[in-house]
Amino acid sequence: MESPAKARTIKKYVGRGYDVRASVGHVRDLPQKSLGVDVERGFDPTYVTIPKKEKVVRELRAAARKADNVVMATDPDREGEAIAWHVAEELGVPPDRIRRAVFHEITRQAVLEALRNPTTIDSDKVNAQQARRILDRLVGYQVSPMLWKIFYPGLSAGRVQTVALRLICEREDEIDVFVAQEYWTITALLEAGARRFKAGLFKLNGEDPRIDSEGAAREIVEAVRDRPFVVASVEEKERRRNPYPPFITSTLQQDASRRFGFGARKTMRVAQELYEGLEVGGEGATGLITYMRTDSTRVAPVAVEQARRFVARAFGEAYLPEEPRQHRSRKGAQDAHEAVRPTDVDRRPEDVRQHVSGDQFRLYQMIWQRFVASQMASAVYDQTTVDFLPTPRHQFRARGSVLRFPGFVKIYDEAAGEAVENQDDAELPRLQEGQAVDLHELVPEQHFTQPPPRYSEATLVKELEADGIGRPSTYAAIISTLLDREYVRLEKRRLFPTFLGREVLKTLVHNLDDVFNVEFTSEMEGELDRVEEGEVGWVDAVRQFYGRFQPHVAKGKKLALPPGIFRTEETCDNCGTPMLIKWTKRGPFLGCPRYKDDDGCRTTKPIFAPGEEPTGDEKCPRCGGDLVAKSGRFGPFLVCSNAPDCAYSRNLKGEAVADEPTDQTCPNCGSAMVIRTGRFGRFVACSNYPACKTTKPLGLGIPCPKDGDRSGELGERRTKRGKIFYGCSNYPACDFAMWTRPVAIECPSCGGKLGEEIASRRAGPAVRCAACRTPIETSLAEPALV
Repeated sequence: MESPAKARTIKKYVGRGYDVRASVGHVRDLPQKSLGVDVERGFDPTYVTIPKKEKVVRELRAAARKADNVVMATDPDREGEAIAWHVAEELGVPPDRIRRAVFHEITRQAVLEALRNPTTIDSDKVNAQQARRILDRLVGYQVSPMLWKIFYPGLSAGRVQTVALRLICEREDEIDVFVAQEYWTITALLEAGARRFKAGLFKLNGEDPRIDSEGAAREIVEAVRDRPFVVASVEEKERRRNPYPPFITSTLQQDASRRFGFGARKTMRVAQELYEGLEVGGEGATGLITYMRTDSTRVAPVAVEQARRFVARAFGEAYLPEEPRQHRSRKGAQDAHEAVRPTDVDRRPEDVRQHVSGDQFRLYQMIWQRFVASQMASAVYDQTTVDFLPTPRHQFRARGSVLRFPGFVKIYDEAAGEAVENQDDAELPRLQEGQAVDLHELVPEQHFTQPPPRYSEATLVKELEADGIGRPSTYAAIISTLLDREYVRLEKRRLFPTFLGREVLKTLVHNLDDVFNVEFTSEMEGELDRVEEGEVGWVDAVRQFYGRFQPHVAKGKKLALPPGIFRTEETCDNCGTPMLIKWTKRGPFLGCPRYKDDDGCRTTKPIFAPGEEPTGDEKCPRCGGDLVAKSGRFGPFLVCSNAPDCAYSRNLKGEAVADEPTDQTCPNCGSAMVIRTGRFGRFVACSNYPACKTTKPLGLGIPCPKDGDRSGELGERRTKRGKIFYGCSNYPACDFAMWTRPVAIECPSCGGKLGEEIASRRAGPAVRCAACRTPIETSLAEPALV
């Protein structure tokens, strides 16, 4: 198998007759310093052992020679199948001694069943992965050097990543050209039977109202102000809301992002940990969820029955639909694996909480709730619609919705769907046709249309899935590659294309638009699926792509610059020539285009982002140039205006902030402790620095619940990536940590002394008990000291 963690779990199931080994991922790949694909001979690939994997391969060969048979138990997808095939090729044992064990959950029963019924390596899956790898190599190896000549060495172009970048950049283009339009809404505040409610202007002259100015809004207010509001019609109906299907990879990533702020890569990492197995009390190591790379909502009948038994036992027969629910997968789904679900429904989230990390618990709880809810009865709402006609031209409407039977919302209310959260769910008073109600106020309100939102990681995955770009095993890698290449940046959980990313995309689309587009990429993804199904040969699929791609990368071919790209209106201070945007790894700058002339002009100028201007107060200590104030990931800093020729920079954060005294003394030297500001924010440090380097997080005045009698208190800390969490001041002696902000409380349910701040779209900020999750009224909570 490919994972050491997975190997440790399985080793406990199979007994002494098996020597369980991990390949630690792929052991072979195409060579790093050459194309490795013979285009003239049917795209024949040349594979080499991956550097630093020689020792792993030697150990696997030695173990294989001692074994009667070799069982490949890699993941049940294309990558897993390819790893199994490559390992088998490296071992050099006869094919009749190679077995393939396929399981979709790492539990004792599933693993032993797979070993009792081994299969062979699926050559179609191997071919599909091989075709994808060769396609990606052809694009990356042949297009990337072309980019180096225009920008700088080290940039890369990916077959699928470029299309994802195109989606992000095209969304940014839409935002750039968006012009906000003014519009107005009018709301009537009404009262009947001592109960107030709202009704909005619904129709104007029988059509949707288009009110584009304050004057037009005032005219409507004046027209209806003194008119009676009489009930014209009352419609009452029952509305049912069905539960969502269990998670697939894309929806798992989307919900984890929406609820926890997880990136796609983090979601898949945590899910992998749950899949590969964790020590859960007396059970020992066991997989908690099924395989997490899937596009199918299909569930094994035995798991459906187990869920139904749990629902009947926990909530009663009323919460159980008459027949098991069958959730339909989206069109084009491969349906190779089950949906993501718990391996055992009776293993409730609270049963595993003390055995897993906070991230693991949150993700497992979400998966468990979603799966159980998927087999529960529908939620039933009583929905009322009331219309008023103060004049024949003006129709006002009030809506109300009341939950009559919770159904699946009983267990999955927090993620019951944004549609429910966005609807008017206030209960209306009982009204009858012809009844007059009191008008208290007419409220005209100005609004402006909003540009389309930038993609988050979750919405980008949703778009990629809808367009047929990528597959469950590649979504996280696509986004990670764009971030690592600095083609996009993540800010407030939204993806922004960088200047570099937009310019690279312009160049690639200008030259290879028919290759790097959604339609063709989706078509090629479909061809790879057909290879996996055995419907088309992998060479034919690669040849189809290469026929369109090859003319653009023929020998001696160069990428043409899009019209106007890199040109500016800035003129050279030395010779007056319009300057061009040029690139280094440190970023763009302005350069004179005459630098290659016989009397070459080497004048350069820095490029300043909005708000980034020379301070004028300080000169660069290296070259004497002006220093420019910029803002980066870790706060403000100064950089030399003569970049890229001068690379001087200095962190600004905390330079002018005076130390704040505290009543604490240093536990190591007895000096006074002070509050200082550093790269990751405020912290407590010894005033005797640098002789004494004692530091600790700034306390919040809340005792650590795990630190016993050592009087530790919770303080704000940051991870290496800058993410805030709250840990004990006595770390590493105490390793307590939490991601949500702590609050000092007295829980009325369990008596706990620690709460956590949470937020929901419907109710806003709130507090709940950190131990039993019971919501706490805000008035009972004491704010943390800062």
